[in-house]
Amino acid sequence: MNEPVDTAGARRLTQRVHFERDGTVTVATGKVELGQGITTAFLQIAADELGLPLERIRILPASTAYSPDEGFTAGSLSIQDGGKALRKTCAELRALLAKSGKKSYWDLTGFDIPGEGPEKPAADYRVVGTNAMRVDLPAKIAGRPAYIQDITLPGMLHARMLRPPRPFAKLLSVPDPPPGVELVRDGSFGAVLAAREEDAIEAAKKLRAKAQWSDGPAIPRDIHRWLKANVTESNVAKEKVDAAAKARSVKGLQAEYHKPFLCHASIGPSCALARMHGDTIEVWSHTQGIFGLRQEIALVLRMPEEKVIVRHAEGAGCYGHNGADDAGLDAAILTKLAKGRPVRLQWTREDEFAWEPYGPAMAVALEASLDGQGRIVSWRHDLWSSGHTHRPGRTSKPVLLAAGELARPFERAPAIDPPLPSGGAQRNAIPGYDFPDVLVMHHYVREAPVHGSSLRSLGAFGNVFGIESFMDELAAAANADPVQFRLRHLEDPRGRAVIEEAVRRSNWTSFDKTEGRGHGLAYARYKNIGAYCAIVAEVEAGAELRVTRLVAAVDVGLPVNPDGVANQIEGGCVQATSWVLKETWRPGALTWEDYPILKFSEAPPVEVHI
Repeated sequence: MNEPVDTAGARRLTQRVHFERDGTVTVATGKVELGQGITTAFLQIAADELGLPLERIRILPASTAYSPDEGFTAGSLSIQDGGKALRKTCAELRALLAKSGKKSYWDLTGFDIPGEGPEKPAADYRVVGTNAMRVDLPAKIAGRPAYIQDITLPGMLHARMLRPPRPFAKLLSVPDPPPGVELVRDGSFGAVLAAREEDAIEAAKKLRAKAQWSDGPAIPRDIHRWLKANVTESNVAKEKVDAAAKARSVKGLQAEYHKPFLCHASIGPSCALARMHGDTIEVWSHTQGIFGLRQEIALVLRMPEEKVIVRHAEGAGCYGHNGADDAGLDAAILTKLAKGRPVRLQWTREDEFAWEPYGPAMAVALEASLDGQGRIVSWRHDLWSSGHTHRPGRTSKPVLLAAGELARPFERAPAIDPPLPSGGAQRNAIPGYDFPDVLVMHHYVREAPVHGSSLRSLGAFGNVFGIESFMDELAAAANADPVQFRLRHLEDPRGRAVIEEAVRRSNWTSFDKTEGRGHGLAYARYKNIGAYCAIVAEVEAGAELRVTRLVAAVDVGLPVNPDGVANQIEGGCVQATSWVLKETWRPGALTWEDYPILKFSEAPPVEVHI
């Protein structure tokens, strides 16, 4: 679903780019703004290819009513796929203008498509490659309405869900609501509706406290042992046999690394709005896949897809699949139960921690052998995890919570792992280094005691953490410098270059290593096919472990907006620091006290070199 849209034909051209009467240009895209800055990057691409000023172009919010279906905004594919399709469209329009002999795009009428429109060479770019100012930030910084929570619809009702504070429990009974509040229920799916939001909040609190819930499944005390004991199937992700190399082994090492369930921890809980016009339902959501959510809503409500419109509105940032889609389906069901009246559903913080899809837990076991010269001659990687993708619209069965709660429940499809090279749990499990004898095994666990789906980088976080930690242990066993040890096993010149740059920029060789203070290096290539990154971390171990400095060197190819690339790397570094030092799911976690994240005062300075 992430293939670039075919732009052949006038309908495709006009679907993406419109020349308005006021002299501006509007661009429709299927990708959505999540705070990552792609709206600005798309403006830069269109401006360069059309040869128009940036300020004359506007990107429309994604909607199934008019946007091309570009799948999900995920996997760092927005520029690679959405940007490529937009550039191709603009190049064809520029070729059309040249062929027509007209002076401006606004003079084009009744045109024929020229076929191929050559894209501008990179040497001719004037906007791409520059630090254009983010167009989405001024309203956010000024506190102007910018998010889905700011949307109001005429006559809308405020809703709060009635769900238990633990996964997979069911609603058995609930008392009558207080006056002025409406209780709606379909099976185990329940919510309160009120004209005033504070009334919905108070009613939900009281009804939750008095409601009766089933116990739900037991949570294992040791989730990583449980994963190993509940494997559904095992598959070889990569196997390269070299018996002669393996025979040179003189020393072997083993290690195991664990990743807990991790929450997306968006600062604002999920929200959605919905209303009906006749037999058509309209939903506003901060989903990352408007067409996937449309498919699921239509499936669960037993409606034709063309009768469902999903409009994207920005919500609290999330790299991955948090509660946004679930809230979208919840709101759609609620507006039907409310006989078409507009509904604004706001999840609570407790809802988000209890019911959002977490990043799945992982166990990674590594084994390697060294020869007499300190080179790795054999490598084995075993990983255990449930599926890392549970987004709506990817299967014929629904996946969202409400689908299994209705009086006529649907069987929900399990979380899955896409095939490599993108992968899910097995993403980046194949080492990026050059080893002669390699075996990588993926042990898939179909069911999990905690609802899981995509979290930033999917399984790469657990796999790379294990691989790079183990490389340090192997370097120590070989009595080798960890930088030189990595370079010894890496032939890719771009990979070597980012390692060398990170080392140089961090002043690695002159680092003052003292008691309780150290530094380390890690390297990876995104999905083993994308951008290269090496990071040096400086840490201090006192009363608690702190990261005091991060230096990153990245090779992303041609950056559309270098400042945007730096923002992405900085954010990833801070989030990864929080995951490692602070975050882990615990049974019953409902508040920030139960699930602490990195504070501003604890965030390390990050230097990014592109």
